[in-house]
Amino acid sequence: MECMYCQGQMKKSTAPMSISRKGYHIHFDAIPAYVCSQCGAVYFEDVEVDQIQSALMALEKETQQLVS
Repeated sequence: MECMYCQGQMKKSTAPMSISRKGYHIHFDAIPAYVCSQCGAVYFEDVEVDQIQSALMALEKETQQLVS
């Protein structure tokens, strides 16, 4: 797989991800991803993106009254 920014080689690894929304901050230390060995660009596959979105929706549902 080739990086769309620098055409470097993408390698399967992990990457951190942070999200701030609606009064809270979430940080994941190691999400499976492809990381460019040249420029460090990160690409998450659809399955990981779907899981992150599901986790955020569940958190939002459970904490709606706390952060309003």
